[in-house]
Amino acid sequence: LSREVKVKGFRPGKAPQRLVEAVVGAETMRREAIDEALPQAVTSAVKEAGLEPAVSPRVTAVRDSEGGLEADVRVTLWPEVAELPAYRGRRIVVASPAVGEGDVDAHIERMRTRYAQLDDVDREGGDGDYDLVDVRTRSGDSEVAAGTATDLLVEVGAGGFLEGLGEALRGKKAGDIVEFATRVPEGMGAEGGQPVEARVLIKQVKARRLPELNDAWVDEVSEFGTVAEMRESLESELRRLRLGAARVELEERLLDQMRDELDLRLPADLIDAEADAVLHRFAHRLEARKATIEQYLAATGQTADMLVADARTQAVLNLRTRLLLEAVAREEGITVSDEDLEGAVAALAREAGVSPAAYRKALEEGGGGKALAGDILRRRAVDRLLELAEAVDADGQEIEF
Repeated sequence: LSREVKVKGFRPGKAPQRLVEAVVGAETMRREAIDEALPQAVTSAVKEAGLEPAVSPRVTAVRDSEGGLEADVRVTLWPEVAELPAYRGRRIVVASPAVGEGDVDAHIERMRTRYAQLDDVDREGGDGDYDLVDVRTRSGDSEVAAGTATDLLVEVGAGGFLEGLGEALRGKKAGDIVEFATRVPEGMGAEGGQPVEARVLIKQVKARRLPELNDAWVDEVSEFGTVAEMRESLESELRRLRLGAARVELEERLLDQMRDELDLRLPADLIDAEADAVLHRFAHRLEARKATIEQYLAATGQTADMLVADARTQAVLNLRTRLLLEAVAREEGITVSDEDLEGAVAALAREAGVSPAAYRKALEEGGGGKALAGDILRRRAVDRLLELAEAVDADGQEIEF
């Protein structure tokens, strides 16, 4: 303090302690000394006790003692999983990844629809047809420009840019005029959301003409030469996608069940710390999108209390998942070696477009090495659980991944 406090007659740092104390006050000096010495003292005491805090230790009381001070420190430890729920051979029901001819047919029909031609027809329009229309919207005696459009192509029976437009075109033919009440779409300037009366002139009805499903068309629009080749590839790809979705569902259901069965009490300090981390990561993601929490709350209609409550719920989920997977890793003897970490660092460095050395340095400076090892460990624990579980469909048939 003597270097910071000006004491008349003394250069900075040269004033005696009693004079500095007289200037700043004995209590201020005492607080400064405690603030400077206590963190290191706590760190040393925790280390000597062989403890691994789950969150930063918290000083709860400080009192005088002979020759110094005594401090009470609250150290929150990671809870221990006394007993894991049974997981070997656990049966989990997931959606069947089976692909039938109907699934392939539906996919091909969607392809044909994308390449459909529109032909003018002299009849009333029905669902799936398209109408070429002019739209005018009015509010009282005044035209509302935001809801007005010319030569607009609208699918009959489907949603249009005006609510109710597609439905209003059903059963109408070229030359008909339909009127209905609606609203200008939100986001269209000052007129957005305004109630209006719409008047629509149907200029032409158009029907979709699907391309013929033959080898020539397949060769023209895809990398396949025949319909049979395309069907075989589609079936294989759909099977791959459904297997992936089934594996994700298996993981979610398995972890949900095991978390629910886990007998575990989480310390309040640990939940608070994880909830703060959840909110911090969420704010960071919003910042990356050039948004703020205040803007998010206004857009979603949530309150700050609701956001905090959601963060605490997510925190409990995160912690129970972490403790569950780390217990599984211990039970199964899963570890992460230095070589594993080096491989992960190299892969992440390639994704980031930097050298492994630069990525490793940034990781160490940010204290992320331990977190990366934990992520690898828990991912391996999940993979092991999936290996040991049995996935079945609704009929009890086992699913092989």
